[in-house]
Amino acid sequence: MLSAEKNRTLTQVGAGTPMGELLRRYWHPVAAVSEFDKNAIKPVRIVGEDLVLYKDLSGTYGLIARHCRHRAADLAYGYVEKCGLRCHYHGWVYDEGGQCIEQPFEQKFDPQGRLKKRIRTAAYPVQEKAGLLWAYLGPRPAPLLPDWEPFSWKNGFVQIVFAEVPCNWLQAQENSIDPVHFEWMHENWSLRLKGGTGPYAPAHLKIGFDEFDFGFVYKRVREGADESDPLWTTGRVCLWPNAFFLGEHFEWRVPVDDENMLSVAWSFIRVPKEAEPYEQKNIPAWTAPIRDTQTGRWITSHVINQDIVAWVGQGVIADRTKENLGASDRGISLIRKQLFKDLAAVAAGKDPKGLVRDVKANRNIELPNIGRKLYTEGMTLAQYREHPFWSRLLEDFRWHYGQPEEVRREFRRAMGLEAESSRRPADR
Repeated sequence: MLSAEKNRTLTQVGAGTPMGELLRRYWHPVAAVSEFDKNAIKPVRIVGEDLVLYKDLSGTYGLIARHCRHRAADLAYGYVEKCGLRCHYHGWVYDEGGQCIEQPFEQKFDPQGRLKKRIRTAAYPVQEKAGLLWAYLGPRPAPLLPDWEPFSWKNGFVQIVFAEVPCNWLQAQENSIDPVHFEWMHENWSLRLKGGTGPYAPAHLKIGFDEFDFGFVYKRVREGADESDPLWTTGRVCLWPNAFFLGEHFEWRVPVDDENMLSVAWSFIRVPKEAEPYEQKNIPAWTAPIRDTQTGRWITSHVINQDIVAWVGQGVIADRTKENLGASDRGISLIRKQLFKDLAAVAAGKDPKGLVRDVKANRNIELPNIGRKLYTEGMTLAQYREHPFWSRLLEDFRWHYGQPEEVRREFRRAMGLEAESSRRPADR
């Protein structure tokens, strides 16, 4: 267990807090590029700061403080210009660097722009990668935005899913290094939710953990397997500091504030060989519901929804003074120790774990990945249908509940499923 003081240290993310300053050293995904096809402005809250993300008429992205420096009007209701974001109240304009570049009425009486030159608002750099918009709120020079290998995979259908989760980021990230929960929550509990009582899933016999440059790898051996199994030889990735990499998808746990987080999933599926070459023109993004609107209960039907039930069930901020860690929690202890090491490093003016600053090294960075051969070489639709895992993804997006119908249609077209349906004889 942790002391109350250490628990606060790991969970408070506001400006000036130790963890807040640590998390600001990393790039965080805050929106999807496709969201800006219809709306040029999106309010964003991250690590306790209220901001507004916009795309101006020249195509430049900006991330600035949400309230105008004139009289605090909400810039989420502003409108974009050729350069910058204009406040709807009195027309002040801010560029992506936070500089006020126009004050229409004041400029009539102050042609030298003395007031305008003095006005600057908080502004942070934004980068576009893999259909996501990433923000960096830390000190300069900023590290490089990691170029993970999956971002360059060809012939794939990608979708981005957001979920707004009312709990602290850390209890979600601790889930990223907890292999035993797969057996009980995603398999045995799923069985019970569907009305079954058995047989239960193969039990975990052994778990292990390895550290590498970009996080930790967790490994497992279950009944019916041995140490030659890829789940032991390769394992899965707890990606530093606030993400999880399963092989074909990433999940980031973006801290909104101390009591809320944004779950961001980036999911890839290789199209069948019959559908190649395939180039995705636009990566769809959607927000997944996490509560049943009729009952008010948490949704439990899909994998990440089940994770969310575990996260929020611990309270908005888990009280780690009352926990009782066991043998299955070795990974939890590892990441807590590393976080405290990183806090010490930042306090000493050093870089924390996992930052990328070498441009040459930031090209298609490989992570441990059991399924790399499939994702890079592909298989036929018939092979998909026979596959014990991928066959299920043809029928349902198993990670999140609530996939919009239009995204489902795009997915089916990309996978050649719509064409297959059209070739079937009509029912008589």
